[in-house]
Amino acid sequence: MNIQKYMAFVKAAEYGSFTRAADALNYTQSGISRMINDIESDWGIPLFERGRAGISLTSDGLKLLPQLQRICNEHDMLMRQVEDLKDLQSGMIRIGTFSSVATHWLPNIIKFFQKDYPNIDFELLLGDYTEIETWIIEGRVDFGFLRIPTRTEIETILLEKDRLLVVLPTDHPFANCEKFPINELLNNSFMLLEKGGKAEISEIFEKHQISPSVHFTTWDDYAIMSMVENGLGISILPELILQRVPYQIITKELEVPAFRNIGIGMRDQQSLSLSANRFLEYLSYRKKE
Repeated sequence: MNIQKYMAFVKAAEYGSFTRAADALNYTQSGISRMINDIESDWGIPLFERGRAGISLTSDGLKLLPQLQRICNEHDMLMRQVEDLKDLQSGMIRIGTFSSVATHWLPNIIKFFQKDYPNIDFELLLGDYTEIETWIIEGRVDFGFLRIPTRTEIETILLEKDRLLVVLPTDHPFANCEKFPINELLNNSFMLLEKGGKAEISEIFEKHQISPSVHFTTWDDYAIMSMVENGLGISILPELILQRVPYQIITKELEVPAFRNIGIGMRDQQSLSLSANRFLEYLSYRKKE
């Protein structure tokens, strides 16, 4: 309500008339007069001289006018920004993601989204599952791509089951097999894609009670592919990251198929911005194509 009183003061000062200020702001003359009286009463200083010839600012009113004009202008700018955000004319979407999604999903989805909403900006933070979970909980990102299931306080939407495939050099003895035997993992040097807490591949080992000889551990998918290409061992990688790779490698499904569930995680979808919720709609739509 105070901003309306400040606007009444500014318009009255600019027009030199309560009546003209009332017309500009769509109030009655008595309404404008009452708001000015409220300010003067609250602050304990007279702002206008009132007489038969009209109104004029007091010396105190003159001193306060520039500041109140700035407040009213800033409020106008704020309201315009709010309307732009509601109409998706501006905004920022912050996304936590891992490399395979950032490489193979997001560019195409963002391209289609920005055709319709060119003034929405994006911030992408790349990390592992644990880091992305933390960013979501702390509010550093609006939402993030995760392996599901995840922490109980995170709301999730399942997007896709991503196969986990064995990655071999082209001259590997099992390069021509239909499906890679699970126990054969024990007979090769293994390149482990993992960072921080246990990921999908270690869970496969535990499930089948095997302990391959791990010679190299990293969270860099492409480093592992390069190692495999050069005959330094084999690995298991998500199918999503194995699209359009420049390496001379072969992929095989395990004899016991393995997957990771990729989903979106957020603290509360109801609290997401309009632009973030709209992007989730595009994400679901594009993934169905």
